[in-house]
Order: sequence, then C-alpha cells, then structure tokens
Amino acid sequence: MTVSITFLGLLMVTFFIGRVVPIDPVLAAVGDRAPAEVYERVRIELGLHLPLWQQFYIYVQKVLTGDFGRAVLTSKPVLDDIVRVFPATLELATVATVLGVVIGVPMGVLAAVNQNRWIDHVIRVMALFGHSVPVFWLGLVGLLIFYAWLGIAAGPGRLDVGFDDIVEPVTGVILIDALLAGEWDVFANAVSHVMLPASILGYFSLAYIARMTRSFMLEQLRQEYVTTARVKGLTEGRVIWRHALGNVMVPLVTVIALTYANLLEGSVLTETVFAWPGLGSYLTDALLAADMNAVLGATIVVGTIFIGINLLSDLLYRFFDPRAK
Repeated sequence: MTVSITFLGLLMVTFFIGRVVPIDPVLAAVGDRAPAEVYERVRIELGLHLPLWQQFYIYVQKVLTGDFGRAVLTSKPVLDDIVRVFPATLELATVATVLGVVIGVPMGVLAAVNQNRWIDHVIRVMALFGHSVPVFWLGLVGLLIFYAWLGIAAGPGRLDVGFDDIVEPVTGVILIDALLAGEWDVFANAVSHVMLPASILGYFSLAYIARMTRSFMLEQLRQEYVTTARVKGLTEGRVIWRHALGNVMVPLVTVIALTYANLLEGSVLTETVFAWPGLGSYLTDALLAADMNAVLGATIVVGTIFIGINLLSDLLYRFFDPRAK
C-alpha cells in the first residue's frame, strides 16, 4: 500500500512538472514554424485541450501500460529508448557499487578499530576528499592522467570501434553479453573501458560507505556485548568482523542500497565526461532538446528504481536481522 501511494505521488510530481515548465510540448513536436491548424490538431492528439484532472487520469493509464510517449530526439517510444540505454548505466553503477562496498566497508571498519590513530586520519581524509570533490572533475583528471598521459586506461565509450557489433546484445550489458558469447577479447576491452569511470564513481561511493561504516562500527564497539565477547576470550578478528560488523549490516544495507540508487540516477556527469551511452547521457540530451516526454519518462524510471531498491533493502532486513520478521 505504501509503495502504491509513493508511486502515485511520483506520477503526480512528474505530471505537474511537465505542465508548469515553460516548454510547449506541441511546439517541441511540430516545430515553431508549423501552421496553426497543425498546431491545434497535435494539441488535441496530445489531449492538452482536456481538463487537468482528465489529463492526469490519461497520463496514469499510459504510464501503467509503459507508454511514456514518443521521444522528439529519436522519434521512437521513450520506453524503447530507456530499455536501450539503461543497461549501460546499470553496468557502470553496478561495477562502481561493488568497488565501493568491497573497499569502503573494510576501510570503515579499519578506521573505527584504529580510532584517532594515523590510519584513521588517513581514511577520513580520503573519504572526505572523495565525498567533497566534484565527480566530473575527478573524471576529467582521471582521463588526463590514466588515458592521455600514462596510457593505461581505455578512452571514452563502452568499447573500441573495432569491437562494435561483434557481440549480439542479449542483456544489453556488454560484460555479460561478451561472456555469454565467449568473446574474451570483447570482454577484456569492455573491462578496460568500464574500469576508469567505475573507479571514479566507486571512489565517490566508497567515501560515503566508509564514513557510514566507521560511524556504525564506533557505536557498536562501545556496546557491552563487545566487551563481554573479549572477556570470554574470543579473538579480536571474530569480535570485530563477526559480531560488531554483523550488527551494523542492517543500517549498512540501507546505505549501500541508497548509494546504488544514487549511482543509477546520478551518474549523469560521469557518463557525459566518458561519453558513456547510458541513461544519464540520454537524460542530458533530452533536457538540452526540451524533450519533455523523454525527461519525464527517465524521471519516472529513476523514481521507480528508488522505490524498488528501498523495498528490496527492507526485505534484506529480514535476512540480516531475524528480529525484523
């Protein structure tokens, strides 16, 4: 019930945004030199002559059936465009989140265990830097150093031109499709292209994850059960990694889930810098072209992702904390 209300609220927000922005969807479709009769005909076809409540009702009906309208940029249904570009964003955000979790969680634990020591200060400075510096600046610096100067990273895009169209898209995620097709050269090339932008986003995510892990762990290490476990003779590693970290997994799941959702919708600048053909680049092009159907469709998809990931994190609570059942 709560999910349904949240989704309805999302549709209301996107609908009214589409009505209050100073962009005429009819002009975007027909151009500013179209005759008056063409303008009026398209206006009626779009249902803009109807009362606002009726427009909203039709809008909800269309969204629930996957009809976000037709994109001005591509002249294709918006949903088809999103299905085409979203796997690239999913690939980038997933690799970045994995890097952020694998590195960020141990960093946070290490900082908490060594509170106020030099290693704690180093990790806190690294986390603060990663969370404060603009991600597009990191992307540009990364390209300059690792691609232009050192030549150890691949350039912008998902693949070199020579590897285009070798693998037939099945999932849309090149790393998976290359493995399914057994094309190891394509897989290696895709890995070389994804690592730099994913590392930039991964650094941004691990900075937040490390800070939150440190905060959660400091609270747990002060609890009486930690002292009791040490008195009983349990090894320090078991106390920290099994008991203390186990008790911070519930709030940590929320942090990781929200970080993943943020990367799925917030990698616009990174995708622009690295010419990554994902949802962020698509949304940027749509905004520049005043293509409101594409903008609102992408916004609804992003909002739905947030709702879905929040729901998934709630379900994971039951796995990590049996008391939630």
